[in-house]
Amino acid sequence: MLEPIIQMENVHKYFGRVHALRGVTLKIDKGEVVVILGPSGSGKSTLLRCINHLEVNNSGKIVVDGIILKSAQNINAVRREVGMVFQSFNLFPHLTVMNNLTVAQRIVRRRNDTECKDIAQKLLEKVGIMDKADSYPGQLSGGQQQRVAIARALAMNPKIMLFDEPTSALDPEMIKEVLDVMLTLAKEGMTMVVVSHEMGFARAAASRCVFMDEGQIIEEGPPDVLFSNPTHERTKLFLSKVMQI
Repeated sequence: MLEPIIQMENVHKYFGRVHALRGVTLKIDKGEVVVILGPSGSGKSTLLRCINHLEVNNSGKIVVDGIILKSAQNINAVRREVGMVFQSFNLFPHLTVMNNLTVAQRIVRRRNDTECKDIAQKLLEKVGIMDKADSYPGQLSGGQQQRVAIARALAMNPKIMLFDEPTSALDPEMIKEVLDVMLTLAKEGMTMVVVSHEMGFARAAASRCVFMDEGQIIEEGPPDVLFSNPTHERTKLFLSKVMQI
């Protein structure tokens, strides 16, 4: 039996007196698409950021692709295999789209210029903005910038993609173009952990949904089961506010 690609065991995280994660245990298999749902302040983003050590858990164990998150060397090894897309696009404003996609490839993956550009061109074509290669981020719409951010993460050939509310900063008409790219990745078998309130995406792409509240996992299951027949009262209340059950 294959080991899960992500394992979290009894993970606790504090921000001062705030107990952000309260004994979270979660296992994610290779190729799974897990959508994390819950109200603001429930610990969703903190959980995601602990997976690639942007936040350091106070106790418990996190294992990513067989590597225990402990030493700096281990953390860097994990980060090379984990791509992350944030709510804000975090592109380099002074670099063109093409250079945004090639700089980390050269430094981290040590690829030559030809290889970097070839990979970047294929990914820009994949996310539907090949014509924007020479543009700067400030010349793009929010949806286009987020697709560049996804392409930049994919350029590193990650085994896992983390998405932290990737559409929440976008205008409604731009959300679909980003979700379509994510849906394609899901269908191609990319392991994905997604913090999102996009229920349509969760229904279409998630193998499992996880509902969090007050730093704990309250309930989890396939989206059709969780959405149509939640068992916990807190889950029912949350879903009744965000969708028609």
